[in-house]
Amino acid sequence: MMRRMFSLQTDELSEPVRRKHILVRGVVQGVGFRPFVYKVATTLGLSGYVFNSSSGVTIEIEGRGAALDEFLQTLKDNPPKLAEIKEITVSEIEVRGGDDFSILGSREEAGAFALVPPDAGTCDECWREFGDPTNRRFGYPFTNCTHCGPRYTIIRDIPYDRATTTMSAFTMCADCQAEYEDPNDRRFHAQPNACAVCGPSLALTESMPDAFTDLSFAARDSLAMIRQTRGLLRAGKIVAVKGLGGFLLACDATQDAAVAELRRRKRRPHKPFALMVRDLTAVKRLCRVTAEDEAALLHPRRPIVVLPRLPGGPLSSSLAPGDNTLGVMLPYTPLHYLLFSDSPEMESEWAALVMTSGNLSEEPIVVSNHEAMLLLGGVADWFLLHNRDIFTRVDDSVTRTIEGRERVLRRSRGFVPQSIDLGIEMEELLAFGGELKNTFCLTKGRYAILSQHIGDLENYETMQFFEETLDRMKHVFKVAPRAAAYDLHPGYMSTRMAMASGIERQIGVQHHHAHIASCMAENHLRGRVLGVALDGTGFGTDGKIWGGEFLVADFAGFSRRAHLRNVLLPGGDAAVRQPWRMALSYLRDGFGGRIPSHLSCFQDIDEKQVALVDTMLARRIQTVETSSCGRLFDAVAALLGLASEVTFEGQAAIALEAAAEPGIDYRYDFEIEEGEPAVLDFRPAIVAIGKDISSGRRVGEISACFHNTLSTAIGEVCSRIGSSDAVDRVCLSGGSFQNLYLLGRTVVELRRRGFDVFLHAQVPANDGGLSLGQAVIANERLHRGE
Repeated sequence: MMRRMFSLQTDELSEPVRRKHILVRGVVQGVGFRPFVYKVATTLGLSGYVFNSSSGVTIEIEGRGAALDEFLQTLKDNPPKLAEIKEITVSEIEVRGGDDFSILGSREEAGAFALVPPDAGTCDECWREFGDPTNRRFGYPFTNCTHCGPRYTIIRDIPYDRATTTMSAFTMCADCQAEYEDPNDRRFHAQPNACAVCGPSLALTESMPDAFTDLSFAARDSLAMIRQTRGLLRAGKIVAVKGLGGFLLACDATQDAAVAELRRRKRRPHKPFALMVRDLTAVKRLCRVTAEDEAALLHPRRPIVVLPRLPGGPLSSSLAPGDNTLGVMLPYTPLHYLLFSDSPEMESEWAALVMTSGNLSEEPIVVSNHEAMLLLGGVADWFLLHNRDIFTRVDDSVTRTIEGRERVLRRSRGFVPQSIDLGIEMEELLAFGGELKNTFCLTKGRYAILSQHIGDLENYETMQFFEETLDRMKHVFKVAPRAAAYDLHPGYMSTRMAMASGIERQIGVQHHHAHIASCMAENHLRGRVLGVALDGTGFGTDGKIWGGEFLVADFAGFSRRAHLRNVLLPGGDAAVRQPWRMALSYLRDGFGGRIPSHLSCFQDIDEKQVALVDTMLARRIQTVETSSCGRLFDAVAALLGLASEVTFEGQAAIALEAAAEPGIDYRYDFEIEEGEPAVLDFRPAIVAIGKDISSGRRVGEISACFHNTLSTAIGEVCSRIGSSDAVDRVCLSGGSFQNLYLLGRTVVELRRRGFDVFLHAQVPANDGGLSLGQAVIANERLHRGE
């Protein structure tokens, strides 16, 4: 038993013995909180007990006043590094006596819920251990402790104990059990604790039709298999690696042939591949890295961080075609670290490894060994498998640092299921999100609990993923939704799922209102704001496709005060896949129906196709009107020859941003047509761009001028609305604001005009944040009795 040796002063001895009941809520299970409480209590000479419950961590603690005060202060100020305390409730109870402090078994409480910890990247102490040839865990790829390792992906239920995780299949050996029971050990009550003797193990097998039937996890020499895997990667092979939240497809990022073959097999011709790099020093050889980027890369969440790429270098040029950034992450499991070298002191085998999601295009990430062998057999040459089951599939998160702060582009591993404290009491709701980049949102108490990135609801497998994740999160967080919120678009699969959910109260929410409400919610804003929502597609209340919107809004409703001028979208989704169609539409609109003959942007397009689309536009056949900012970006990118056809969402806009030259302040003209709503007209800019192309002006200069025009126009429209509506807070949301050039210029422009500007950080600005906005709007309507 640990005791702090100290002498009691007379005034301390005269203090009465007191006992307190303490309930700690937040992310306090699976983060070493009970061992932390035990150590603090015993060091201070206090008695009592601590246990996990369905609502958090419960403590009863007894002693004299000064020690109790110090205990509470330590609890508040110095909790375990992975803990996130939301609330501490303290009450005085009857003194019971006793000399010791103990950790009791977990208790389940009907209807109560605790916040579940996200997975945490491998800590430095564990890396040193499995990289040390003298340590018993040398080369063991499942090393973890209370500071790191799997959490959300292995948890089946709360309270968080080994028996309620997928580690229940493994019985700790005597050495591991001794660590688990030793209060002085870093693995005291670490639920996934294991070693090569008693824990999960690896299997390496070639991709063959009958390979799975012969699979064996009996071998305990994991390092030998990992070294063999390194050899396969050096030989240009593609290896499917079972990770924390699913499979990743790996290859040597310096080998053009391997990267090209992975693109061909994965049916992903252009979308950037994520990279894994061993350490921060290696990242700095490839990218420009700020202090904020370093903090994001090194955080236990270990997201993919989007960074500006340095010129030259050893990496394949086809990792991110048409983009001047790279998505880079550091290893977050021991297995990942060991793919680079046996130990931290050894030279890394790679400048970088491609580590992209183990799935076929647009399908959910694969999690089981059997599923991987079936679905990825045509992609991977080899499989590096393990026998620790993944209960919940979770993709890698993606972030980018903007304005000195890390901001989420895809919210998944490391962030989920971390809740968002909204600061207001919420009804129990389920918001179904959008169609693309889908997430859903559950609410309970003051908390919004967003799912991990689900993906595009375009196939049966993704809808199954949605349903399985929803069932698990409702169970773990004890949520019984009394209302469902959904997008107004009748064709969205998420809308149809809401309608078929059986939840009696169903509340439709306009797409761009949800975007603005999402930004308001995470910034704890109440009352009216001026919201600028720029994206690709959102169903408007007038039946048209919106996407360039200026709304005066609160949670209760909105007024559409201005929008981008409507143009015709020819052929629906075909216009999204073929940006040249939007270029044609904008040219017809800008030049009064006449297409300038001197432009070369259609020369590689079949003449009959161009003529057909031109006829569709002239006669308004199979066209709808849209104010979409995303389609405006597509049009300009196509005009500049950057993207006539695309294979992933946002490709044209990414290419246009990448082309923009720095240091250019010139802009094009635009017009604002007054009305209710006002109309922002870029026809003068389109005409000027056409003339600049003809005169041979540089593509990068034109791109910069276009971005400058849009940011200036946003500022001017906001100034007019701000004056007329007496609103000085602006929320920026929608996928177009993931464009760093546009966002940076717009923020400067708005602040120059006296606005307070609010951005997303905890949830994506894109459709991945829609469900949060839907939830707070639905909650407001319920409270108003609407």
